[in-house]
Amino acid sequence: MAKQDLEIKTQDGSAKARLFRPAAPAKAGIILYMDIFGPRPALDQMAERLAGLGYAVLVPDLFYRYVPYGPFDPKTAFAEEKSKAALLMLSGGTTQGMTIRDGAAFLDALTAAGITGPVGVVGYCMGGARALNAAASYPDRIVAAASFHGGNLASDAADSPHRKAASIKARVYVGVAGVDRSFPPEQSARLAEALRVAEVDHAIENYVGVAHGWCVPDHSVYDAAGAERHWKRLTTLFTETLG
Repeated sequence: MAKQDLEIKTQDGSAKARLFRPAAPAKAGIILYMDIFGPRPALDQMAERLAGLGYAVLVPDLFYRYVPYGPFDPKTAFAEEKSKAALLMLSGGTTQGMTIRDGAAFLDALTAAGITGPVGVVGYCMGGARALNAAASYPDRIVAAASFHGGNLASDAADSPHRKAASIKARVYVGVAGVDRSFPPEQSARLAEALRVAEVDHAIENYVGVAHGWCVPDHSVYDAAGAERHWKRLTTLFTETLG
């Protein structure tokens, strides 16, 4: 497996990213939309696992407009006022619209790396909504979109992904933490209705007994059994849509 550091030119500047490639030619490309704690070894580890299945995986820094920042320890960052304020500034200052615009540059980076076919996207935490919005914004390229413990997928906000359901052509999978204030049951119902009305091929699954962040290995709430279940669902989605 090869790992390559990239600088991706965007409309707003230059985003650092890491591209993980399998040993053999890649079956397809995947964009991994980070959680709020930013690019770090835990996300590299997850990208490497996907690359091991034959995909080229791009992990861009969504907070590139604010570098330098961090690093943050997911186990303690929200308990400390200074790091909590920094995280809220970074996530609030990086709007859905910005990440949607960046999506064109991320897809171009895959193309420039020779990955020209259909693409899958997966997002964790704040990346979940961004993955769904990417699918809605680039439907000709993105054929699979997954969100795990994604927040505000069907909120009252104007940029909530459920409002763009009619533009999604990808197959969608949403894995929900059993208790998650950022995605309560009423939002889950609203998202399900929007996707069904739009005739999007989708599944929304509730992971009972796990907390927001359960998939990512450096989170304090990481759940090994729940994480393996997430890998099973994610790899099935990508196998069936990307090969």
